[in-house]
Amino acid sequence: MFDNKVVLITGGTGSFGQCFSRTLLKRYKPQKVIIFSRDELKQFEMQQEFKGPEMRFFIGDVRDKDRLVQACNGVDFIVHAAALKQVPAAEYNPTECIRTNINGAENVINAAIVNRVSKVIALSTDKATNPVNLYGATKLCSDKLFVAANNIVGGKHPRFSVVRYGNVVGSRGSVVPLFNKMIQAGQCTSLPITDPKMTRFWITLQQGVDLVLDSFARMYGGEIFVPKIPSVKIVDLAAAMAPGMPIEKVGIRPGEKLNESMVPVDDASRTLEFDQHFVITPTIKFADTNIDYKVNRLGEQGAPVAEHFSYESDTNPDFLSVAQIKRLLETVE
Repeated sequence: MFDNKVVLITGGTGSFGQCFSRTLLKRYKPQKVIIFSRDELKQFEMQQEFKGPEMRFFIGDVRDKDRLVQACNGVDFIVHAAALKQVPAAEYNPTECIRTNINGAENVINAAIVNRVSKVIALSTDKATNPVNLYGATKLCSDKLFVAANNIVGGKHPRFSVVRYGNVVGSRGSVVPLFNKMIQAGQCTSLPITDPKMTRFWITLQQGVDLVLDSFARMYGGEIFVPKIPSVKIVDLAAAMAPGMPIEKVGIRPGEKLNESMVPVDDASRTLEFDQHFVITPTIKFADTNIDYKVNRLGEQGAPVAEHFSYESDTNPDFLSVAQIKRLLETVE
């Protein structure tokens, strides 16, 4: 579906944007792939690998609506990956987080509407579910904006959907690079663990990219797509990375959860289960569309979840063992 199409990725120089671009070019023949981001150095570095004639690099910030409108001219699909994501930084700089994650989301929506883009998918996070920190709260607000945007266009293009997933294995700022740095330095006698009971959803970068690509094909507009992915115990991660090394409990940081959730129990009445994913349907009924989300555009059929269903990292039926974590880390290093 991406052959001869123009795809724009906000925050495109990040880990996701690079993997998405790499996958897109390998599987399809897009007319253009536009990398929209504000860091000229990262764009320069990315250009050293992505040298094809279809590549375009636009300097810009999602806070700048006019620049986004200009960049989205002639675009068919948008992946909105730009965000301020570091929890402590967001707590310390709340207005900056709001301007990027909320105002930026609104600008992406308006730019897509002005240019009659076909489809838009915004990346979300498990921290948007019952948020306890500002980052999660801004992403929840962003999710609501993208879902409600389908009402603005009244059954026409663009169509907007959201993809929500958990921690990306080895992503920048995550615990894996932190542990690796400490272990390779050879000076640590223990690994700092927030809490031995802590759990997290885990997904690889490639799995996240594949989910987004599949969601473009599945979407009607208004869905929040949630993949079925495994959980890990933080103590098992430490054991996989540094067998036998003691752990030191350092306590939960402000804005951090012991466990994460991707489908809260309050959304159970609106959640459908498919073979490989869940779909949270909109809280609002769109004015001039009557969508049956139980059957997606690929013909896959879903069914309502149980009345008190929730999808939590600590009660997830799929946990990775220490051996499985080791193998997974080998694939992403």
